Amino acid sequence: MKATIVLLPGDGIGPEVVREARGVLETIAARFGHALTFAEHLIGGAAIDATGDPLPAATLAACRSADAVLLGAVGGPKWDDPKARVRPEQGLLAIRKALGLYANLRPVRVHPALAAVSPLKAERIEGVDILFIRELTGGLYFGWPRFREEVGDGRRAVDTLEYTEQEIRRVVTLAFQLARTRKKRVTSIDKANVLESSRLWREIATEVAAGFPDVTLEHQLVDSCAMRLVTAARTFDVIVTENMFGDILTDEAAVLAGSLGLLPSASLGDGTRGLYEPIHGSAPDIAGQGIANPIGTILSAAMLLRHSLHLLEEADAIERAVREVIAAGARTPDTVLDSSQKTISTSELGAAVRSALGH
Repeated sequence: MKATIVLLPGDGIGPEVVREARGVLETIAARFGHALTFAEHLIGGAAIDATGDPLPAATLAACRSADAVLLGAVGGPKWDDPKARVRPEQGLLAIRKALGLYANLRPVRVHPALAAVSPLKAERIEGVDILFIRELTGGLYFGWPRFREEVGDGRRAVDTLEYTEQEIRRVVTLAFQLARTRKKRVTSIDKANVLESSRLWREIATEVAAGFPDVTLEHQLVDSCAMRLVTAARTFDVIVTENMFGDILTDEAAVLAGSLGLLPSASLGDGTRGLYEPIHGSAPDIAGQGIANPIGTILSAAMLLRHSLHLLEEADAIERAVREVIAAGARTPDTVLDSSQKTISTSELGAAVRSALGH
């Protein structure tokens, strides 16, 4: 296969973890006889510094013509002024919108060898295997109007939470389609006891479920879901929810695995082109130290192979190599209990995965 992959290293630890994921993809290409071409472009704070735009036109054009996009992370204290007209995160929101990427997939699995790293008791996380599907281009983050104003007794801010039937239906339908490949259970998360948008969400989820009689649907309020994630996470299979709820719940669920650095994600639309990135942020406090965990980015590369390039065997090979490396004891500092445990660097962990792929 021939394919072009755009790399968006971004800010903070982004360049470090993307470098290791690229190495893994190059190893896969050599092993399976594929011709993968890589093109690196700017996004986020690095793009603001270079061009004044968090998503330069050249970057967007390259992404639109690529087969898939692999991103590191955006943001950092350098660009954190809340009054700034341009912010790194705007680049991430803009590229999702521009590419029509409306569904964010975040698998959360607990590796047995890392159970002790989670703050939860081992018996609460054993067997956890959840697929979150978060609506990505609607809701509170994109609603209009949004503004600030001076009123009689001080300042007032307005954000608008808005969803259309089409936005809800397409992401819920995807959740049911993916549930058919798993345990055939969908939990739809809303706040239907308070929000009109959530009542519409619940109605449409019920309508979609009628077309999937082999898949069980349950509705749950977001606050009780947050509690259930730490008390009975293994009872979930596929979770589908709106943008802001998904943003919060997926970070909570990352605690189950023990580290944000372990978890991948895929942002998908109606076509095959997707945007793949680890769920962690730019971690500026450890950038440049060679201690960032590249596993989330490497597993994102596996999702890229599976969902955009349809290379299932190759994706399985990467995931198997990661499991082997973790089982063998390879650890970056975020996955150890204390400083007395031996750790390896970002590049050493990437090399270990590449070596495991040679088996």
